[in-house]
Amino acid sequence: MRGIRRKEKAIEHEDELSAILKQAKYITIAMCLNGQPYLVTLSHGYDEEKRCIYFHCAREGKKIDILRENNVVWGQAIIDHGYVQGKCDHLYSSVHFKGTIEFITDLEEKRSALHAMIHQLEENPKTVIDEQITPTSLERVNIGRIDIEYMTGKKSKEVVISL
Repeated sequence: MRGIRRKEKAIEHEDELSAILKQAKYITIAMCLNGQPYLVTLSHGYDEEKRCIYFHCAREGKKIDILRENNVVWGQAIIDHGYVQGKCDHLYSSVHFKGTIEFITDLEEKRSALHAMIHQLEENPKTVIDEQITPTSLERVNIGRIDIEYMTGKKSKEVVISL
């Protein structure tokens, strides 16, 4: 893999990459079928211990059709620190990753995945968990797991003028 050109922006430590994946409210993944790219943005939950990203989605549709044929994805998570007016610069932290997607059938892993997503996204996770995670909902929900094979990151937390 080609390295990052702007070495001063590289994120070197896996714990910092993990922190971005845990803080981000959504990811975007790119997939491809027959030379045609396709992008989707997903809410997610990151499991640092398993080094995977969970998301839920419908059981059918274009994304599912593509992933049945080619389950390799590239993705990104971005924490936007904002555009700096008058400096023509944008501050951010980002993670880019490559992985494969598997759809989960095991009910306990589905429960764990939903807990990860809810804890990452909700201000009051206990209420949502108590109300929405039921035996019936676990049977019905479609959960994807992105097993991360490779990740890298960049950040720009200060204005850098380069002409």
